[in-house]
Amino acid sequence: MSGRNRLIVLFALAGLGVAAHAEARDAESLVREAFDYFRGKTSYSVVEMTIHRPEWERRMTMKGWTKGLDRSLIIITAPAKDEGNGTLKRGQEMWTYNPKVNRVIKIPPSMMAQSWMGSDFSNNDLAKSDTLIHDYDHSLTGSAMENGKKVFFIKSMPKPRAPVVWGMQTLKIREDFIFLEEVFYDEYLKPVKILSSHDIQLLGGKLFPRIMRMRKAEEKEEYTMLEHLELTFGLDLEDSLFTLSSLRTQRR
Repeated sequence: MSGRNRLIVLFALAGLGVAAHAEARDAESLVREAFDYFRGKTSYSVVEMTIHRPEWERRMTMKGWTKGLDRSLIIITAPAKDEGNGTLKRGQEMWTYNPKVNRVIKIPPSMMAQSWMGSDFSNNDLAKSDTLIHDYDHSLTGSAMENGKKVFFIKSMPKPRAPVVWGMQTLKIREDFIFLEEVFYDEYLKPVKILSSHDIQLLGGKLFPRIMRMRKAEEKEEYTMLEHLELTFGLDLEDSLFTLSSLRTQRR
């Protein structure tokens, strides 16, 4: 091979490397910006959760506060038998509080993927944990136009030795950074559950899904639905709100 041809090959390979890096960076930035958009710098919400099974249905109402990507506080306000139960997430740590026994329990990392209050949401899901940002590598697999907006398809694979449950996640993120769908796969890359967004409308001053539904991949009649009744972004929330003391007392 002539010197000139070798240079052409080297430049072509270098170009492929730059393109791959740019694609990875773009996919990562899409995921990060979607997280930033979903939570905002701070947020307050009132949400009704419906746990639906073919034989029965259960509802509860909760208040939630978030700050940044790693702090959240959720307090159940109804029904009366569950009132005051709460969950606090701060960084990689999480606690639950049961007012009936007046006891705070720390959730070990091994239980972060377990069901929250018997729903199809895990502890991580409900807090919209930022583990997807830090523990996964993201790649753009395609895009399409849906309802007049561009939608990006992203594959998220766990980083080596990352402390995660899911063997893969796939995402659909709209061009305005709204999460449309998130599919969770087990270690054999078989889909386990699907989170989808519905009824996107103006909430809290920006477009946001009024309803989010988590369902089992193989059981369409088993799902948990979150319906936003109130939503506010950009509040001045003190760090003292996200403490164990607040978890015990934040019932009003």
